[in-house]
Amino acid sequence: MRNVELLIPAGSLEVLKVAVDYGADAVYIGGESFGLRAKAHNFSIEDMKEAVAYCHARDVKLYVTANIFAHNDDLQGVEAYFESLKPIGIDALIISDPAIFTIAKRVLPDMELHISTQANNTNYGIYRFWYGLGAKRVVSARELSLKEIKEIRERIPEDMEIESFIHGAMCISYSGRCLLSHFLTGRDANQGACTHPCRWKYSVVEEKRPGEYFPVEEDERGTYIFNSKDLCMIEHVPEMIDAGIDSFKIEGRMKTALYVATVARTYRKAIDDYMKSPEIYYDNLPYYKEEIGKCTYRQFTTGFYFGKTDSDSQVYDNNEYVKDYTYIGTVEAVDDEGCAHFIQRNKFSVGEEIEAMCFDGSNRMITVKTIWNEDLQSVESAPHPKEQLKVDFGVKLEKGMVLRRKAAE
Repeated sequence: MRNVELLIPAGSLEVLKVAVDYGADAVYIGGESFGLRAKAHNFSIEDMKEAVAYCHARDVKLYVTANIFAHNDDLQGVEAYFESLKPIGIDALIISDPAIFTIAKRVLPDMELHISTQANNTNYGIYRFWYGLGAKRVVSARELSLKEIKEIRERIPEDMEIESFIHGAMCISYSGRCLLSHFLTGRDANQGACTHPCRWKYSVVEEKRPGEYFPVEEDERGTYIFNSKDLCMIEHVPEMIDAGIDSFKIEGRMKTALYVATVARTYRKAIDDYMKSPEIYYDNLPYYKEEIGKCTYRQFTTGFYFGKTDSDSQVYDNNEYVKDYTYIGTVEAVDDEGCAHFIQRNKFSVGEEIEAMCFDGSNRMITVKTIWNEDLQSVESAPHPKEQLKVDFGVKLEKGMVLRRKAAE
């Protein structure tokens, strides 16, 4: 059985540390240039240095995306950008454009290079092609079945790695190559600025009746005809391993610390349990399903892994997420009195029950005893986002723990 890497996204240093603390083997981030998530916080060179230090101190790898489809003007800054990455110590670059790949080979000859899913990697010949050019890993196109991935594994060199998505948002276009955002808003998805118009509500206009909008109705609420469900393979970890995949990738560099903690911890436990014993994994399936349902999501699908998608792969009646839990904050420090210090992300009050996410996969229900605001005044509730708080939960928590609260029904 091949070793399996759990690869987690991070859009900020805060989220990166959460990903590492909750079980990532590797984290992928974007720099301030040439990545496909321009709206994420992204990482400056100084941020990357801190990220590398945090990851490597805990035996976790750090990958940086440079996976835009470059135009002529983009190429002028690529070489200087890669030069700035030389001393940082990142473990790999994720690239989709052959020109950027060529520059990376020249400027960073010892850097491990991974080929992004954006490059439409749909057959073993593509894998062999990139391997011949020096790529270590290729990310499979989302449109592949597990049967196809298994055949790729059988037909490529043993030391070449396959990375495949195991969880996260699905794109309506082939391997993410979408022009809808650029057409409607002028913001190019292939340059990192997607506005996700696939999640919008649409109507039909008959050409001789301008201004008359006819809803494309599934029911009285209308329809969201491009709105894909989210990929979730938590119930199919054994099949993913059997296909010969080396790295299980979570999508979501725009996601919150709560989302990252939830998916990282759940998949970490599922993978570890299966490696110990398939029986343990199958016995714990109800736990994995319950936990993964606590992250924000758009209903779940298995994507293309067991065949072509069908009408059940879309959400037709709304563009809203299922959001059963609210992110309260991440413990930054615990003082001598046992109180937790953190930046508050959503409102909570004295007397409420909060769930602390333990690093071993368990959850601890705790009660808010006292809240002190940033002026160290005792308050009954914390309604102001991003306020520095000191909180007595009656128990001593660990630094790095994520706190969440079940949403009111």
